[in-house]
Amino acid sequence: MMKVNGTEITFGTFPNGETLIDGDAIQSILKPINTVIWKYENDGDLIKLMFIKRYIDQHQAASSLIVAYMPYSRMDRIEGASAFTLKYTAGLINSLNFIKVIVIEPHSDVTMALLDRSEALYPTLSLLAQVADAASLDWSKDVLFFPDAGAQKRYSKLKGDYKQVVGFKQRDFATGRIQRLELVGQVPDAPFKALIVDDLCSYGGTFLLSAERLREAGASHVYLLVAHCEKSIYKGKLLESGLVDGIYTTDTILDVAGHDIIHIFETGGFIYE
Repeated sequence: MMKVNGTEITFGTFPNGETLIDGDAIQSILKPINTVIWKYENDGDLIKLMFIKRYIDQHQAASSLIVAYMPYSRMDRIEGASAFTLKYTAGLINSLNFIKVIVIEPHSDVTMALLDRSEALYPTLSLLAQVADAASLDWSKDVLFFPDAGAQKRYSKLKGDYKQVVGFKQRDFATGRIQRLELVGQVPDAPFKALIVDDLCSYGGTFLLSAERLREAGASHVYLLVAHCEKSIYKGKLLESGLVDGIYTTDTILDVAGHDIIHIFETGGFIYE
């Protein structure tokens, strides 16, 4: 999905599968400086983004880009013969020469280092208070849980006096699966509530294991606040496990909640129009 100056752009398709751009519709909403919002759905969006930016350039107008979720964010390093697809994607965006690129909740600092003229926005930082109210959290006895040190570093900007517990994961390097997860930090006396905070949920395996360990440690309720939630969560075991009482996310990927415990905030890339 893409918007230009708040208007969603509709794309057509030629009989051979090529993308059809409605230039008249775009031209009617152009300004001297434009804002393009990109909500990634598939790789075809990269072609559409290029077409939109070049069309704006053709009309001698400038534009900035808001990326609701940066695709290939997890491919932020090279391991063995792997392809550095995040770098390739960032290179394509850089070639379009936006005056500014805003990324909602980047997975790591690598994304921002690869993108020219970029800045990051973290809606999770502002949503935390709303989630705490919805879950009736009491920070004098309840805890914030970060699944790993990377998540703790990512949200180091959180302001407040929180009890923080971090997960230490041990993986099977052959399969990539998490074998064990230990809780590091001062776990309060039971019963307590826990809010897991991270940037991305796919199938939810890490959060399932986290919830198991927190329940074993005495958590009466476990909640999850995640900036980006992929549709693959419906294929995982997290939703039906009974271990998580509520999942709070933004609309950067999901459009509607497909389960009772999922709550979507209408924020992400679309509040910055």
